[in-house]
Amino acid sequence: MNPGTGKKTLLAISSLASFLVPFTVSSLNVALPAIGSDLGLDAVSLGWITTAYLLAATVFMLPLGRVADMIGMKRVFLAGNILFGIGSVCGAYSVSGEVLIVSRFIQGLGGAMVFSTSMAIVTIVFPPGERGRAIGIITATVYAGLSLGPVLGGFITEIWGWPLIFLCNVPVALMVILLTLSALPGEWCPSRGTPFDIPGSLLYMGALCGCMYGLAVLPSWHGGIWIGCGLLAGWWFLRWERSQKAPFLDPRIFSENRVFLLSNIAAMINYSVVFAVSLLVSLVLQYNRGLDPAATGLILLAQPLIQTLVSPLAGHLSDTGEPARIATIGMGVTGLGLIVLLVTLPASPIPAVIAGLVLLGLGYGLFSSPNTNAIMSSVPLHHLGTASGMVSTMRYTGQLISLAITMVVFSCVIGTVEITPPVYPQLLTSTSVILGIFVLLSVAGVFTSYHRTG
Repeated sequence: MNPGTGKKTLLAISSLASFLVPFTVSSLNVALPAIGSDLGLDAVSLGWITTAYLLAATVFMLPLGRVADMIGMKRVFLAGNILFGIGSVCGAYSVSGEVLIVSRFIQGLGGAMVFSTSMAIVTIVFPPGERGRAIGIITATVYAGLSLGPVLGGFITEIWGWPLIFLCNVPVALMVILLTLSALPGEWCPSRGTPFDIPGSLLYMGALCGCMYGLAVLPSWHGGIWIGCGLLAGWWFLRWERSQKAPFLDPRIFSENRVFLLSNIAAMINYSVVFAVSLLVSLVLQYNRGLDPAATGLILLAQPLIQTLVSPLAGHLSDTGEPARIATIGMGVTGLGLIVLLVTLPASPIPAVIAGLVLLGLGYGLFSSPNTNAIMSSVPLHHLGTASGMVSTMRYTGQLISLAITMVVFSCVIGTVEITPPVYPQLLTSTSVILGIFVLLSVAGVFTSYHRTG
């Protein structure tokens, strides 16, 4: 690849692809009340619209990253964008909650292909001195999707209806596909010829699927059974991997690499405490405080806008400084933002709520790029696909945990009923409980991030 224009082309393509998923997620957060009204869905079912995507992406992320290492990262990247576009079309024409949830699962599978390869390709092409800045730019485009999502999603929902949110993805996906085919030469197969550990990958997916699905259906009794089966599969998976010459996931990448292990745990915690916040704020502002989707989208813009501005700078700083230290500061600021939202969201003036979102965006922006740089720089070349898949797996696992906490509290406090004025007080109570849990988790995140290099 040409050192100049080739890198810029790759960065543009990766950035466009990275824009799609967060745009859809943040747009749908604003549109959920409208979707619930149109399709007659309760609060738990609304949560499944996002959970279905995260479940598919989490379970398939690492296996597809490993496949990409062997058959070609560009090939898998292309297939992922095609699948995400198909899921978007299906989502736009959904006639029931079940069809919409299946469409989101298809999008999740496509998203797993995209995110398990894009960061690995960038890590291969950009040397260590430039890598943090490149990762920061890609992360900024993720936040740009988060920024535009609430605003455009709110206006689209109010004027044309929520199905258009899905259709907006299709032109961007087509652009990424055409650019990849026409302007991105070559292929990357760092593990070509390596055997694929099929039993190990199936055990891994079974473990994740059991645990993640179990979390999603708590507090029902079969949620505990699913989690127990997932933990059993995880124990069996670890035993199997230790005995393999070419394991699906080499356990030594964790046991012998403290930075890799603790950075991934810190990432999972960070996404656990941040992801569901926009959903909670959106519901409270629209149901409890009577704002329309467009106004809610403008308020939610504060968090991702700050993330977009801060992320490239944080990524650049991580090239010249200690990424773990910058990420730890970011985690601390995130916790402070959660405390401000916990206090201000129920009844404080809107500017106070915006201040909490700004702090949350600042902390998130300071954490994400340096933490990703620390992970990707801590492994050798032949583990880059695994590392890239693990980064995304931790992100989606954290997001799923965030939603699981939200749905468990909703189930216990509100129940499986449609959100109507009689249950607005319970919605506010649920939100306060969830934010309190997130604050406690953020303290654990600061501790984990700080001790990764100790």
